[in-house]
Amino acid sequence: MDRQQQQASKTNAQEVRRQNQASAQGQDTEFASETDVQEVRQQNAQSAARKQQNSSK
Repeated sequence: MDRQQQQASKTNAQEVRRQNQASAQGQDTEFASETDVQEVRQQNAQSAARKQQNSSK
């Protein structure tokens, strides 16, 4: 029982509550899996190119 209490004390209750709330709202890892990393990189590159082009004028 004492060993069980020690393990329980290592749990960050606030973090667990945050994860549970995010999961209940559907905001957990689903968003990350829907993100197309390649598309984001391409958009960032285009944005950087436009920014550089505008600053050289």
